[in-house]
Amino acid sequence: MNGIHDMGGMHGFGPVEPEADEPLFHAPWESRVLAMTLAMAGWGRWNIDASRFARESAPPELYLRSTYYERWLEGLCKLMVERGLLTEEELAKGHPAPGTEKATPPVAAERVPAILRSGGPTERSLEAQPRYRIGEQVRTRNIHPEGHTRLPRYARGKTGEIAMLHGGHVFPDSNAHFAGEAPQPLYSVSFDAKELWGPEAAFDGAVHIDLWESYLEPA
Repeated sequence: MNGIHDMGGMHGFGPVEPEADEPLFHAPWESRVLAMTLAMAGWGRWNIDASRFARESAPPELYLRSTYYERWLEGLCKLMVERGLLTEEELAKGHPAPGTEKATPPVAAERVPAILRSGGPTERSLEAQPRYRIGEQVRTRNIHPEGHTRLPRYARGKTGEIAMLHGGHVFPDSNAHFAGEAPQPLYSVSFDAKELWGPEAAFDGAVHIDLWESYLEPA
């Protein structure tokens, strides 16, 4: 989707200003939001792509005035209501509604470290061979889907070169909407900076973007 989250190369927001010695969390509540996000994922009611889509679909004015973990919290609340883990009333009042059935958490605290170390692999086997080879020229499709996509707006309709094949991976555009994993070949595509941002690009060099096969066409 062409949302406010897709800010790469967008004018008007100024340069990225890295924070010197940036802490892992700027306030204790941020660590709790991360913990809640990981814990709620244990219910298996959504996936990482749905989680990303929930954050990026926030209204532009809310997205812009929110901090990183405020966006995470907004997306988490949206998913919990949509997937039936709590109601809007419970969210507003901050406690369970009378008579609400108590569910046992699916993951005990002592299992958390091992689960985090295992991660959430997205690599899958493929039924067909990848279409493109390393060194081949490709062009990204100029698409504007209403749903989730990992093809950034600034890289659409651009020509690059296949630099690496990552194998088959879950396709986020369908997975985010619970339409199946639909695995596809995932490539690292190298783009010249001037191809992406024109002759006034801020640097000389290449940008590598991981892109699924259906985002690409022969150059």
